[in-house]
Amino acid sequence: MSTSTAEIIARCQALFDDLNFTYAREWKAAAPGRIVVGYMPFYVPRELIHAAGGLPLGVLGGGEQLEVIQGDAYYQSYICRIPRSTIELGVTNRLDFVDAMLFPSICDVIRNLSGMWKIMFPNVRSRYFDVPQNYRDDVGGEFYTHELREVRDMLAEASGWAVSDDAIRASIALYNENRALVREVYAFRARQPWQAPSAEVYLLMRAGMIVAVEEHSRMLREYLAAAAAEARPRRDNSRVVVTGAFCEQPPLNLIKSIELAGCYIVDDDFMLVNRWERSDVAEEGDPIANLALAYLHNSSDTSAKYEPDEAKKGLYLVEAVRRTRAEGVIFASPSFCDPALLERPMLQHVLAAHDIPFIAFKYAENSGQMQPIREQAGTFSDSIKLWSNP
Repeated sequence: MSTSTAEIIARCQALFDDLNFTYAREWKAAAPGRIVVGYMPFYVPRELIHAAGGLPLGVLGGGEQLEVIQGDAYYQSYICRIPRSTIELGVTNRLDFVDAMLFPSICDVIRNLSGMWKIMFPNVRSRYFDVPQNYRDDVGGEFYTHELREVRDMLAEASGWAVSDDAIRASIALYNENRALVREVYAFRARQPWQAPSAEVYLLMRAGMIVAVEEHSRMLREYLAAAAAEARPRRDNSRVVVTGAFCEQPPLNLIKSIELAGCYIVDDDFMLVNRWERSDVAEEGDPIANLALAYLHNSSDTSAKYEPDEAKKGLYLVEAVRRTRAEGVIFASPSFCDPALLERPMLQHVLAAHDIPFIAFKYAENSGQMQPIREQAGTFSDSIKLWSNP
């Protein structure tokens, strides 16, 4: 019996709403020796966690469901909300089952949070996970290989057994399969966005931050089959790329509001973890070296990653517009996210040089009032239809 998109997305919605992480708790309790490793959104080598017998758990803040009370005491008011809500999750014992936390090098705020976590939760292994900004094999490659080996050692200590090269290769194969399915879902949405609404695609991808990779791959296959089989109404919406998320995620209602305003989202930069490698990571040879080379030479271009060549800056957005046949770009960035907001004028300059329409607004993960955003996105969609060349 086939599964409908409604049934799949209902499961994803339940995972999205559960701030007690029941799935991860039950997964850990199901077998002795299992560990759960939390990570902040952006990029971490989930293959190493999986190879250590662990569940990679994306900790993407508290969203609009969580009232931040204690977390506000740890950060200034002019800092984005995701670190405050993450601390709220920690101090309210919602993450008390997590064995280790990885904090990727997305910004200074997350760097500081990694140190705070060590002080606040001394029984949890915590690590600031750095990535190279020099993409030469003998410089950034050497640095990143060393970083990955240290992470592997930390995970081996947490799990109690050595993380072998064969185990990492097996995990790479599973994540290659998952990434290929993720790319297929994004490509399907770009071709037929009315068949795969972006709010559904977002929930589907969020589920992949929580459930085991094997289960998420099954969900992706089921969704692709169900979405292709179901007939949905096609509207005369404008096709847009949404960018600017960095690590703090937009409220689900923001994505829905953009769609209700008359826009089909045909590409986005939400949750870059599962789209970081643009193709398969090599499965033969040294798996640590293969992960490092994939990051250096085959990872996604994004404003969340350093671009040393000024001439290439922002061209990934132009390519995304052309690849998905988008008609414009919406910059949706978290409030007080300095990296995203400082990058935006440079990216807008590139789009203007290529005659690509764009608009911009800010959000917080707990934004409640979406009417202004819906009106702005609706006006943008109307202007594309009225004034852009066919």
